[in-house]
This record gives sequence, C-alpha cells and structure tokens, in this order.
Amino acid sequence: MPHNQDTEDDTGGVISEYECLQCGTIVHSETHPGVCSECGGEFQNRAKSLE
Repeated sequence: MPHNQDTEDDTGGVISEYECLQCGTIVHSETHPGVCSECGGEFQNRAKSLE
C-alpha cells in the first residue's frame, strides 16, 4: 500500500499514530505525514508491523 494511502477504508476522520524510523518522533495524522520535520526520516504507521 502506498504511504499516502494508509487508511484501510474511506470513512475519513481516522487518526493514526506515526513514528519516525530514524529519530522516534511521534505524530498523529489522518494521512501519512511524509518525512520527519526533525531529521528528514521516513514515518511508519505504528499500527502496522515493520515486517
């Protein structure tokens, strides 16, 4: 699934928690936040497995 489509359905309004894989910054967003403003690292949805 592409990063900008982390939502499983089209209900909208679902806030997910994302963690930067480099520095550990955590943000809450309805859509994938892109890159970390702290270090430029990539975010991972914390509800999804890293495998």
